[in-house]
Amino acid sequence: MLTQTLGFPRIGANRELKKACELYWKGKISQDELELAGKNERIKNWTIQKDAGIDLIPSNDFSYYDQVADMMFMLGVVPERFRKFENRLSKIDLYFAMCRGYQHENIDVTPLEMTKWFNTNYHYLVPEFEKKQSFSLSPEKVVGEFREALQSGIKTKPVLLGPLSFLKLGKEKTENFNRLELIHILLPVYIELIGKLENAGATWIQIDEPCLTTCTNDYERQLYRSTLTELFGSFPGIRFVLATYFESVSKVADLISLLPLEVIHLDLVSAPEQLDVFLDMVPDNMSVSLGIVDGRNVWKNNLEDSLGVIKKAVSRLGRDRVILSPSCSLLHVPYDLKNEDGREGLPIKVKERMAFAFQKIEELAILKDLSGISPTTGAVSKLEREKRERENWEKLPFVADEQVRKRLDEINHLKHNVSRGLPFEQRRAIQQEKLQLPLFPTTMIGSLPQTAEVRKTRCSFFNNKTSWEEYDNFIKECIRKAIRWQEELGIDVLVHGEFERNDMVEFFGEQLNGFAFTQNGWVQSYGSRAVKPPVIYGDVSRKGPVTVDIARYAQSLTDKPVKGMLTGPVTILQWSFVRTDQPRKETAGQIALAIHDEVLDLEKAGISIIQIDEPAFREGLPLKQEKWDEYLTWAVFCFMISSYGVKNETQIHTHMCYAEFNDIIPAIIAMDADVISIETSRSQMELLNAFTRVRYPNQIGPGVYDIHSPRVPGTGEMCDLLFAASRYIPVKNLWVNPDCGLKTRGWDETRSAIKNMTESAKRMRDVILHAEN
Repeated sequence: MLTQTLGFPRIGANRELKKACELYWKGKISQDELELAGKNERIKNWTIQKDAGIDLIPSNDFSYYDQVADMMFMLGVVPERFRKFENRLSKIDLYFAMCRGYQHENIDVTPLEMTKWFNTNYHYLVPEFEKKQSFSLSPEKVVGEFREALQSGIKTKPVLLGPLSFLKLGKEKTENFNRLELIHILLPVYIELIGKLENAGATWIQIDEPCLTTCTNDYERQLYRSTLTELFGSFPGIRFVLATYFESVSKVADLISLLPLEVIHLDLVSAPEQLDVFLDMVPDNMSVSLGIVDGRNVWKNNLEDSLGVIKKAVSRLGRDRVILSPSCSLLHVPYDLKNEDGREGLPIKVKERMAFAFQKIEELAILKDLSGISPTTGAVSKLEREKRERENWEKLPFVADEQVRKRLDEINHLKHNVSRGLPFEQRRAIQQEKLQLPLFPTTMIGSLPQTAEVRKTRCSFFNNKTSWEEYDNFIKECIRKAIRWQEELGIDVLVHGEFERNDMVEFFGEQLNGFAFTQNGWVQSYGSRAVKPPVIYGDVSRKGPVTVDIARYAQSLTDKPVKGMLTGPVTILQWSFVRTDQPRKETAGQIALAIHDEVLDLEKAGISIIQIDEPAFREGLPLKQEKWDEYLTWAVFCFMISSYGVKNETQIHTHMCYAEFNDIIPAIIAMDADVISIETSRSQMELLNAFTRVRYPNQIGPGVYDIHSPRVPGTGEMCDLLFAASRYIPVKNLWVNPDCGLKTRGWDETRSAIKNMTESAKRMRDVILHAEN
């Protein structure tokens, strides 16, 4: 019986790679120093897995930014707007330009569009395909990393995103063609690439085809069968692992069983029921990789249940045809629980129930030991301890709160009676009379740049080196300056800047019962951006008002409206590590009640505009369409609970990140927010197509400034985007705002970009006024 991992965290235990990349982008380290930092992280990860006893250790799961962008670069899928600078930029700078954009030395190019990796909070770069697309191989990265590991004494299993998932995850940039048609010219390049890996000595190769989980029509089924048959059949000396994850592939089990394939990997955490299907269908020459260790959550493995799954598989297949694995790449969990020192934020009883990436590969070794003929005493002892801890956990009083559960039951009985008082158009008239906003009202999403001084002061306060009075005065001074700056620019609806917040989810979680927090539980979100998700272990309730004092103070500084800024229940749920002992919708409902209390308190404090951010709303959508209605019903209900009971004159905003909105437009309409802001600048407003097909009735703020890129868009560029937006959305319904919060940007670029943004709104007003006259 073998063990394997599908991928490992790549940012480093202490975010070493993140820091190296950011230093390189600032010109403070050389390319050689950046590459050395990358090499150190790779060797460290391979060594950890080898020492833990993992048999099939992945390579090419490392990336300086994103694995899909790596694949694009490897296959020559470089859009023309970048390719024309190939002679002026180094390869790595061209790569980063695709990821982040580039604006320097007369080069100004916008980055690739970004979107969510299936139903996770990881963002990938979206490949762009032309009708006359060509492919060319640059295998240096994947072959080089395999050889690098070999030189370190570790023979790895190279990981490649499969050809059909690579195409499906992209988008067509020219009309009248289906990007899947490109498989016929792409497949030979994959075959050439695998040939080079075979020549380098690779004997195992992992092909990730996560899009198999959504393969339903006959055309795609046949394409998968012919493509993978040719790919695997071309290399009888290579043992292929076909990796699927995040959902069941039981509907294509018949297709998979016919492939010339050594190993099929199944995610048995997301879809445990699919194992029975495959045990009945896999041929005698195919092994099954059991994804039984959760690669997306931080709770310890239920060793007893996992042993039952292993026993079932072994009884049907034999030990030598069973491989033990995490459910998916460990990219989605923190690095090592040993980096937590047991401070107050992570109670010892909670920590005892947790496992990060390093502990999860140890769990694989324990399960392999326990499933053997003669388990070691140490493994048996760990099994007994885990079972005892699990049983004790269920009896702990701080996990359950009967008052919270009773309150949720009461609100659930209201069902659809949590809607706003009046229809949108009537609310709009009432709100406009109060707010007196101009055409193309300008605002920002929430956060303003968090400088080194802000982070340092907050850290000093939390480490008891700065008094509350000093910290409070510092934050208030930051807010005062931010309000004055926005007034000078002419922003219509102001934000306080969120200088007091470390993270939009963690900040609220710290004020809610049922949440725990890590010191170093970092998880990559995109590029060098890492987040530290809270851990929801028990029933959720609000300890007391969270944002009211800050909002009241900010509003006291100006006559213009200042938004109250909250994170919505679905996003708090999605961006936390969630308890698994009750349905997710119940946990979301509890969070919604806590946000509801905060909304009403903000309204009582005189805040006339309240934004309830739901950037993860689309992210939570199940991969299987038959599960959509159930999710969307409770997700919309939770959002409506949050704003339930506010006055018609109170304007409710929400915000959503990059997503495929076509799937959820009816749900967005049902949420009935007065204003929704969305990320659209990288797509050149194409995402607004979804809102026009159903004539979205409420107001919308399509982002005109890509905050994930260091470049500063000009006023003309923003006006072009607003003109494009006006083709989709009535002018009276358009707001002007950046794509997302500005926390990660610097002040110099932010000042320039927001100045251009306000100028673009003024120009658009002048154009409309001129047209009316």
